[in-house]
Amino acid sequence: MRKKHLLITLSATWLILTGQSHSETVSRPAHAAPTLTVPLEYYRLDNGLRVVLARDLSVPTVTVATYYHIGFRIEPNDRTGFAHLFEHLMFQETTNLKKGDADKLISGNGGVSNGSTRFDYTNFYEVVPSHALEPVIWIEAERMRGLAISPTSLQNQKDVVKNEVRVNVLNQPYGGFPWLSLPQVANQNWFNAHNFYGDLADIDAATLGDAHAFYDTYYVPANAVLVVAGDFDPTATRGLIARYFGALPTRPEPPRPDITEPAQLAERVIEQTDPNAPRPALAWGYHAPLRNSADWYAFVLLDSILLGGEESRLWQRLVKDRGYADSIEGGLNLLGNAFDYEGPTLWSAYLIHDASTSAATLTHELDAVIAEIQKRPITTQELDRARTKIRSELYDTVGSSTRFGLVDLLACMALFDDDPERINHIEQAFSGITTTDVMRTAKRYLQPANRTELILKAGRPTSGVSP
Repeated sequence: MRKKHLLITLSATWLILTGQSHSETVSRPAHAAPTLTVPLEYYRLDNGLRVVLARDLSVPTVTVATYYHIGFRIEPNDRTGFAHLFEHLMFQETTNLKKGDADKLISGNGGVSNGSTRFDYTNFYEVVPSHALEPVIWIEAERMRGLAISPTSLQNQKDVVKNEVRVNVLNQPYGGFPWLSLPQVANQNWFNAHNFYGDLADIDAATLGDAHAFYDTYYVPANAVLVVAGDFDPTATRGLIARYFGALPTRPEPPRPDITEPAQLAERVIEQTDPNAPRPALAWGYHAPLRNSADWYAFVLLDSILLGGEESRLWQRLVKDRGYADSIEGGLNLLGNAFDYEGPTLWSAYLIHDASTSAATLTHELDAVIAEIQKRPITTQELDRARTKIRSELYDTVGSSTRFGLVDLLACMALFDDDPERINHIEQAFSGITTTDVMRTAKRYLQPANRTELILKAGRPTSGVSP
């Protein structure tokens, strides 16, 4: 849900007024608007750990997160699902923490914690009252220093992950559609195209030696970033980080596999059947521009124009005007947002529809909407709306009372770009995009030859009642 009065959720110290001049080729508001400015400190420890500090006294809590540069995409070739398995293992015992001790310490101080695996990272985070900062920093350092993996804990978490796969994907209608299924048919490079959640056989085959090797390779200071955001004393916090993380041994940053994706030269149409689905579904995936490129910024705006809510062009055509579906969803990076991934990604659009509507009809309508943008520039008003929506979503993300959205952006920009300061230049980059840029980007990337169409057939008879 988007907040109605979004800007007041931010600390006043994070907003400054800019005096940018108007441009004849770029539409701008009549009056200068506040621009996001996040004061931050960025440095590295001698062992390679990146550290980002972002002080904000508006709420007496602090958010701590450790992001490791290992995710679904770059896990070992014969160990699908291993990155996700290890996310679970990192919540188990360490040398000085018994199972459950960390959770008790955090919840006992009124805090919350969690973790997740994404395409290019695995993260662990805590939100606690400011007085509990030191034990949380110790917990994160302890996980990085001395995870205690035993045969029992490994088997236990293998069973947990396998059950999660069964419940969330194999036995769930549309369980892997399209976030899991579309990349596997749209990409050619194994790292971008394998079963990210994990084949059950691969998970079963994981040995204790595999687990130790994975930990020693990827869960090292040089492959991580620590972010602290919120109400803290900078000098004292730097001291805590040096005390608990500074003594960790220096180990090499693991080499990066080649995750480049070859250009797609012809349209792919793939049919699959979901035995649990009562209605058919359809997804389209287009290879997106490289992250942070000029085309990428234009494409993010194009995404908002095509899929940004009920007023977007695809929603208006396919849902409101034609009534082919109850909704249409999608975007860049279905497992996160446009900013928190690193490698090649797809721009996706997908919907669940009635059997009476063919995939050919839906694709024809999609092409018609895209052709309108390719043939003539959008209006400056539509571009302004897209920019405002992106800006609103950015402020909503950064202004959350948990500060997790802020931490996520800072961590990813440090991990992928070595430049968390980029957060303060996002708005400026979008402000330079013109209506011509949007049209040119649509022409270049939203071509059938760059598209994979995934047709999902319903495998379960309906009772006449839509789910």
